[in-house]
Amino acid sequence: MAAQPDTLEAVTVVADRGVVVSRTDTLQVNPLQDVTTTLQQLPGLYVGDYGSLAGLKSVSLRGFGSPHTAIYIDGIRVGNVQSGQGDLGMLDLPSVSAVVADYAQNSLNFVTARPTFRNGPVSGDFRVQYGSFSTWQPYGRLAFRLSERWSLSAHAGGVVTKGDFPLSDGTFRTNNDLRQIRTGMDLYGLLENGDFHAKVFYNGADRGTPGSLDWPSSDRQQDRNFFGQFLLRKSFGPVYTLHLSSKASYDKLFYQSEWGNTDYGQTSIQLNSVHKFRVKPWWELSLTADVSLDGLDSELYEDLRAGTVWAAATAFRFRRFKAASAVEYAGTLDRSGASWNSVSPSLDLRFTLVDGLDAVAFGRHAYRTPTFNELYYPGYGNPSLKPEDGWLTDLGLDFHRTLGAWTLKARADGYYNYLTNKIISAPTEDPYVWRPFNVGKVQALGADVMVGFDFVSGAEEASFTARYGWQRAVDKTPDSYTYNQQIACVARHTAQLQGSLSFHGWKLGAQWILRAGRLDASGAMPDYHVLDLTFDKEFRLGGTRLGIHAAANNVLNRLYEIVSGYPVPGRHFLSGLSFRF
Repeated sequence: MAAQPDTLEAVTVVADRGVVVSRTDTLQVNPLQDVTTTLQQLPGLYVGDYGSLAGLKSVSLRGFGSPHTAIYIDGIRVGNVQSGQGDLGMLDLPSVSAVVADYAQNSLNFVTARPTFRNGPVSGDFRVQYGSFSTWQPYGRLAFRLSERWSLSAHAGGVVTKGDFPLSDGTFRTNNDLRQIRTGMDLYGLLENGDFHAKVFYNGADRGTPGSLDWPSSDRQQDRNFFGQFLLRKSFGPVYTLHLSSKASYDKLFYQSEWGNTDYGQTSIQLNSVHKFRVKPWWELSLTADVSLDGLDSELYEDLRAGTVWAAATAFRFRRFKAASAVEYAGTLDRSGASWNSVSPSLDLRFTLVDGLDAVAFGRHAYRTPTFNELYYPGYGNPSLKPEDGWLTDLGLDFHRTLGAWTLKARADGYYNYLTNKIISAPTEDPYVWRPFNVGKVQALGADVMVGFDFVSGAEEASFTARYGWQRAVDKTPDSYTYNQQIACVARHTAQLQGSLSFHGWKLGAQWILRAGRLDASGAMPDYHVLDLTFDKEFRLGGTRLGIHAAANNVLNRLYEIVSGYPVPGRHFLSGLSFRF
């Protein structure tokens, strides 16, 4: 968890919502871990993993569902008007340094690792990894220091795997192969009183979609994702600062099935601006103006959506007390003529009880516009849908203190989220025909606790973190057959232990995760716990560094399912070599 800085910037992010109330948790990324292993460190987070590297992956925070959970790359939103949230497998995790979970904004932000230059104007990072199920993962990045203020980096990597891991009955998972390439380029600049970051990225993947164990399939899927974006921050004197960002993207999904093939193409353009005014050293105002245009084209249906966000926010700081509040207007208009709008207030409070110990609280209104699939999919969509409407609240304590080589940290949060007008599928007058309706309600009551320490002394480093989460996310939909039951697959109890030891280039890491108290449509799902181990050793030869890396995942060989019917691999290994200069 990152320490909260003593600045008004703690409630400011650059994104499609501009200046916002924020309550964040930061995860460091290990190149030997996949996105599911990384994100499952957070107790209040649910990863929908459909098995192995080729499986689709979605994420939701604190009971609100994946379409309601926003994904960002470097503070700029990844849009998906078709389903609400795309597959997290497209993300280039090897080039990411950290993931920031924001509970107030119900979002995840994947932060690109910036290049470092040790021995000249060029640096490189190359590695190749091989593991179970005939898995290859090459990756390389070159960075160039163009001047004292500008640098450029380019990277490329990929995944090739058969994905044929063994199942509990002795058979093997089939049609689970993946061939994927991800490449991108980043330009960084330091301006006078500002900075600049431009990024282009491409993902191409071809994979099997084996279906569940009960309904296996031979279907296949091809993904092509491309985007370009930039982010500019510039201060014009001590009073006014401009944050400006823009993005253009194209996403193509081609699905091959025995029932017929389907082509989907999505385009998205967005322009986001935040205007900050520091009126007094203790008082800050900001205005946000964002516009976006999203389109979907397919053989089944097509549509176009224009959106805008306007927000006004203010933040105060008086010695031990900080407060931030915002009011946000969001409007959406589809080419079909459907339109929605919402006004969302938010409030964030922080009070320093004693040095190093803060009490925090936030409350925020949130809403989600229906996706194109929910509205217009032939034979299923319901154009009369209203936006999902919710409230997010949190009350917590933050402790952070440095004592010589030791840094002690602790955190406790209690939260209550309530979602109404939730969009769920329900039968119509014809019980064989299902459509989406605004009849769902979800109530999520929970608590997250974290304690840990970091130790750094010369070439010796150690860290340890323990987390526990309890979440009662229940269905409150009237007349539902799951009324007052835990939301499907969401764990009631989550525990996580993580530690690492580093000594003169030798590093050992361990992570243990428990998920218990889960339900699905058939009843209770088995609890599971997973142990992962990592090993790294780096040798320095002049200005270069050679490394060997190994990971043993699911060491105890627990055969479990995160999503019912979609098993994840048992014990499996990954090892590799790296070369950096």
